[in-house]
Amino acid sequence: MSMIGLEIHGYLDTKEKLFCRCNINHKQEQIKPNTSICPICTGQPGSKPLVPNSEAIKKCIQVALMLNTKVNTTDSTKNNKKLIWQRKHYSWPDLPKGYQNTLSGTYAIPVAENGKFLGIRIRELHLEEDPAAWDPVTGCVDYNRSGSPLIEIVTEPDFTTAEEVANWLKQLILTLSYIKTINKEAGIKADVNVNIHKISERTEIKNVNSISEIVNAINYELKRHEKEKPKHKETRRWNAEKQKTEQMREKEEAADYRFISDPDLPIIKITNNQVTEINSKLPESPQEKLEKIIKKHKISQKDAEVLTNNLELVEFFEEVSRKIPPSFALPWVTTELLRVLNYNKKTLEEVSISTEHFIELLQAVKDKKLTELKAKQILNTFIPSSHSISKELSSSQRITDKSEIRKICEQAIKNNKKAVDDFKAGEKKAIDFLLGEIMKLSNRRADYQIAKEELMKLLK
Repeated sequence: MSMIGLEIHGYLDTKEKLFCRCNINHKQEQIKPNTSICPICTGQPGSKPLVPNSEAIKKCIQVALMLNTKVNTTDSTKNNKKLIWQRKHYSWPDLPKGYQNTLSGTYAIPVAENGKFLGIRIRELHLEEDPAAWDPVTGCVDYNRSGSPLIEIVTEPDFTTAEEVANWLKQLILTLSYIKTINKEAGIKADVNVNIHKISERTEIKNVNSISEIVNAINYELKRHEKEKPKHKETRRWNAEKQKTEQMREKEEAADYRFISDPDLPIIKITNNQVTEINSKLPESPQEKLEKIIKKHKISQKDAEVLTNNLELVEFFEEVSRKIPPSFALPWVTTELLRVLNYNKKTLEEVSISTEHFIELLQAVKDKKLTELKAKQILNTFIPSSHSISKELSSSQRITDKSEIRKICEQAIKNNKKAVDDFKAGEKKAIDFLLGEIMKLSNRRADYQIAKEELMKLLK
């Protein structure tokens, strides 16, 4: 049986680095190398770290709670667990101090442990600093990301297929997006551990940078293990260009890193009250939201998944559904609102669309004051910020007077003789074209059903 485990690294979304006040920008291509640095994050002799970034610790606890892990708290009557920073030593060009500060290792207590998320056991979750970025081709090192706060989530080897890993990671990323803890610009990377029970020893594949490449790396390595049956632990890298793994070194054990506690960093104490307060402010998970809205609003699994893929979107829908029937509001949110956002390359959190204005628009459609086409046109103007439609409602109201619509139909027929001839020749699509012209002439205000009826009378 295949045994697959993950060590997932994500950049915590903080403004400053872990032990200094340098700003973080994960869009590396937009800033010059070595411009967001100081003596601390470049490991200059004599420099001392500042007090660890409290925001990073808070976000680490948020992740731990969302993944159902047990946070290690300081409690004078029970656990009295203290998180002691360790120095993890190894020699590599991207590590300016010669060691990495981490809350993992032989003698360390992680931020949280012993959890389960969507059926996969979480062994531990800890905080550490990111190394610099080393280019092995040029030999250059960029320290802009050196010292950035990383969270590492370590699973047990509970996965059996690459597809299972991919689906789980998508749900993990979605869940963490609900609490805005991971920097989405930086993405995630993972060390993947693979072996086949009783056939091969464990191989670790370092720093695989996307879900698709994680899948490819796992599938390649499983085939290699079936064929070669490796008997020694080793560390390999994933070559995305060649779509194969390559040996880096034999697998290190904990002793190889020479873990020692860091005398320059204070012990982290997490209290039960602190955890309780953070937990009280967490949103429902996507899985809880999904189950809730299917049951409450009686909508399909597919539509519910579209909504729950974004916390702002599902909360927007729930707010609108308090005033507008869910079945009526659903296509306007999952289709029309997303259409406008995607066209403008925006997310809902990047614009200012008031639910009050959105409800006002939908109510006008529901009350047949606006045609759907006219409402869609008005919705296009809600980016970057929405507005009340009360002032434009009088000039945009649905036209239902048959005589007025008949005149518009006559004009459309007069302007489009070829389409009329095509219709008479049996071309059914011509009627859709003529209806489109009627909508243009009426500024999308003509009642569609009445327009179609009047048009057909004229054509016959």
